[in-house]
Amino acid sequence: MPRLPLSPVPEQENDVGGQPPGRGFSFDASPSSSGSSSDSEAGGKASPRSVAEPQENESLHVENTEDDSEERGCEEEVKEDVESEEEWDTDLETEGKAKYLDICQAYGVTPVSYFIRHMKDSELCLMHRGLGPKGAKAVALSLASNTSVVKLNLRDNWLNGDGTTAVAEMLKENCYISDVDLSENRLGAEGAKALSAMLQENTTLVTLKLSGNELNDQAAKYLASALLTNNKVKSLDLSHNSLGESAGEELGAAIAENAGMKELDLSWNCFRGQGAVAVAKGLGANIFLRVLDLSYNGFGNKGAAALGEALKINNVLEELYVGNNRISLEGALCLALGLKENKTLKSLSMVRNPIQSEGCIRILKAIQANLGAVLEVLDFSEIVLKQDFTSLCDAVQETFPGLQIKYDGTRLSFRADQSKV
Repeated sequence: MPRLPLSPVPEQENDVGGQPPGRGFSFDASPSSSGSSSDSEAGGKASPRSVAEPQENESLHVENTEDDSEERGCEEEVKEDVESEEEWDTDLETEGKAKYLDICQAYGVTPVSYFIRHMKDSELCLMHRGLGPKGAKAVALSLASNTSVVKLNLRDNWLNGDGTTAVAEMLKENCYISDVDLSENRLGAEGAKALSAMLQENTTLVTLKLSGNELNDQAAKYLASALLTNNKVKSLDLSHNSLGESAGEELGAAIAENAGMKELDLSWNCFRGQGAVAVAKGLGANIFLRVLDLSYNGFGNKGAAALGEALKINNVLEELYVGNNRISLEGALCLALGLKENKTLKSLSMVRNPIQSEGCIRILKAIQANLGAVLEVLDFSEIVLKQDFTSLCDAVQETFPGLQIKYDGTRLSFRADQSKV
């Protein structure tokens, strides 16, 4: 709201009765008073008629003047109230900035001017700012009592364990931030431990991104314990980490018990063997998860078999991504058995798995035999296919006209391209 200008206050001049100009009664300047004026000069006394008595029309003018004065006084009071309110808001903002600057001075870090300018925004993006642990502490302490920021992005700031701990402590106090991105900050086990403790107390965080943080099996153990009790986080991103077989076992048990998460990204990790089987079993027991990304792991045929069993009993999952997981024809047959019974899956990605053309055909036939299937997207990209696959695609799409099947082409077309070259 624009600031209203203050009305000028006229300086009081030395006048009769101490009245400011234009207020109260005025001296009579008519010619009839000229004689009295000369008598006053001669005798040194003022005539009783020297001050003119107000006539009937003059008294009306006086009353109108008093009404105008009251009106102006009310307008000035309103202006003062508005200005005081604006000054109060400004004081709060100034206080937040001053607090941040004092903290930066105490920690010996350079203040981030972008943060100072945008600390009242609902979305605060501080990615790639090179904050480091101390800079993160300064930001975290300033945000503890902030009521404006709802989405916080601290991606790629080298927070390490100390900086992450400061952010986690802030999130225990702040009850407004619901979306946090801490990706690419080398959190390690120490940071995961701090976040785990926070997740067991925080009730407002809905989205948490921890991609690319070199999280290991110990870190997964801390996070898994939080997922057993936290049912507020709806979306969790643990992609591009170093989570292996042991981490899969810990997270698999947590997925089975979690009662709130709807989207989970575990892509680009090292889930293999029993770890992959545990994650798949967790999916089978979960009744809330809608989207699961397992791309670029090492599930293999054992993991694919466990996923096939999970698809038979899971009745909520809508999107499953298992691209590049070393799944061969044997694993594809197991997945096909699950798809033959599943009635909720809408999107399945099998990209870059060596399932061959026969594996793709078996999956298509399983879907064709499942009249309750609701699949909308089926992705076979980067898999070499035979000519008979395309014929089956046409037949399946006649049964399911809304199904989109993605593939690069057939082996025959590849040969034709080579001959052209």
